[in-house]
Amino acid sequence: MKNNVELSKQIKLSCRNVWKVYGNNSDGFFSNNSYFQEDPSILSKKITEQGHIVANANVSFDVHIGEIFVIMGLSGSGKSTIVRCLSRLIEPTVGEILLDEENLLEKSEKELIEIRRHKMGMVFQNFGLLPHLNVIQNIAFPLKLQGLTEKDRLQKAARVIELVGLNGRENNFPMELSGGQQQRVGIARSLAVEPDVWFLDEPFSALDPLIRKQMQDEFLRIQSLQKKSVVFITHDFQEALRIADRMAIMRDGQIVQIGKPVDLILNPKDNYIRDFTKDVPWESVLKASDIIDKSQKILQKAKEVPFDMPVAKMLSLLSKKSVGVVVVDQAGKKLGMANAQSFVTALATAEN
Repeated sequence: MKNNVELSKQIKLSCRNVWKVYGNNSDGFFSNNSYFQEDPSILSKKITEQGHIVANANVSFDVHIGEIFVIMGLSGSGKSTIVRCLSRLIEPTVGEILLDEENLLEKSEKELIEIRRHKMGMVFQNFGLLPHLNVIQNIAFPLKLQGLTEKDRLQKAARVIELVGLNGRENNFPMELSGGQQQRVGIARSLAVEPDVWFLDEPFSALDPLIRKQMQDEFLRIQSLQKKSVVFITHDFQEALRIADRMAIMRDGQIVQIGKPVDLILNPKDNYIRDFTKDVPWESVLKASDIIDKSQKILQKAKEVPFDMPVAKMLSLLSKKSVGVVVVDQAGKKLGMANAQSFVTALATAEN
């Protein structure tokens, strides 16, 4: 059994040089491999000038096992198109999409149906529940497509009903549920197939703020138990901060920057990224490991704090009178010292 650190380095899903262009004979722009050498922005402009629409331009990223990979951007940035390309609900114009190192674009329609039924879970903003089926029947529906017996379908559906907190609602119909409850059914239905990869496209954006936060908490709780490889689409940076292990920000069909949320906050690539991060309360985002002063000698008797402790919870420990704290990793290894000055330095870096 590999530990979590090793698992997190394993790639589950890869998106490589994916383009999606709408228009007649759009694949003609990619008839040879020269497009790999051309600047995507320049090529996108050329394609657009000829009356085509570029939805995705040379998109590449990896998703690791057990990782929540968030893709965000403004409306029209291409984020929803790329997640549909990953599952081939939309056919990419060119590129590669690898699941367990197998190119999905080379799969037949029959093979792809089996992959979707057994390896992919999908949740979208539109819940897509079948109104004539009750909760447990909605959740069990994809299992029927897998060919499971009715007994096995209901047993699996009952397990995920408990997981998403819908006990007692098994026999309710969608119209009898609140928006948050309907979304839980959608999540349960996608989990019932026990997918390897979980695609969620703005699943909570139609909910009011309070229910949305509750659903984010529920999603994180489920992920802590299930450890899925997740691609999560959102336009809300605060939502991305809450749930992302790593995130990508898109603009005009292209990925502008990929990294951990704190990396994007502390080292934005350009003003577009900086605009997304400018209103973030730094002390709630920064962790102890982000403010280590590598030049300071480790003091053996200083108080120890875990590497992932939010700085907001460390402020009393970082007072001017304090010599600082020792930041340690999961195994108790001392990583370095953090103090008030290193916190201020991190803030100054972020604001510049």
